Amino acid sequence: MVLSLEGKVALVTGASQGIGRACAIALGRAGAKVAVAARNEIKLQEVVNEIAGNGGDAKSFVLDVASEESIKSTAKAVIAHFGSVHILVNNAGITRDTLLLRMRRADWDDVINTNLTGAFLLTQAVISSMMKARWGRIINISSVVGEAGQAGQANYAASKAGLIGFTKSLARELASRNVTANAVAPGYIETAMTAVLDEKQRGAMLGQIPLNRPGTDEDIANAVRFLASDEAAYITGHVLDVNGGMYM
Repeated sequence: MVLSLEGKVALVTGASQGIGRACAIALGRAGAKVAVAARNEIKLQEVVNEIAGNGGDAKSFVLDVASEESIKSTAKAVIAHFGSVHILVNNAGITRDTLLLRMRRADWDDVINTNLTGAFLLTQAVISSMMKARWGRIINISSVVGEAGQAGQANYAASKAGLIGFTKSLARELASRNVTANAVAPGYIETAMTAVLDEKQRGAMLGQIPLNRPGTDEDIANAVRFLASDEAAYITGHVLDVNGGMYM
């Protein structure tokens, strides 16, 4: 059974590829109208076409989550086009991996600004729409490294751990308006971001996973679709680990 999101509008960031793309398609299949947002307009249009091909309704919006101006203008454009935003998936993120001793201030700032500050600003830009409707779902894509840490990823881990604290605070602030806030923490998922790992790194990663396989972007999208649905109405402030047992 596909959980129904008929009548809802979803905004997904980083929707041009990987987890974001899978989330957008899954939400569209469940009946939501989907605003797909990222920097690559050509790839976004491919996602729009796929959602439309499945009988859904979607529109692309060029968005740079590292830019406050871009965030505000995009949020305004999405609400002007669809009338509201009921579901927000803060997925867009970058990595600038290196050991702490070699990490430049720019490596830190770029990751924090994109992964954490961008989520804060976009949530702030659309939250009034959810509160007015007295129905909302905020789903932040964190990471297993935000819970467990990872050498060479102090900036990325800090940004993803920050999203968890942000999520729990939102859950407390918005519960009275029937707006839930949850995080999904993927483990090792095969995406363009993890494709840079060599075989030794990949083998070491798989050795930490009891289910003995990497996850897929659809595994994450299924979790996001559930948290966006009425079936998850009594879940808020939760971090849903989708990691094959990598971190417990």
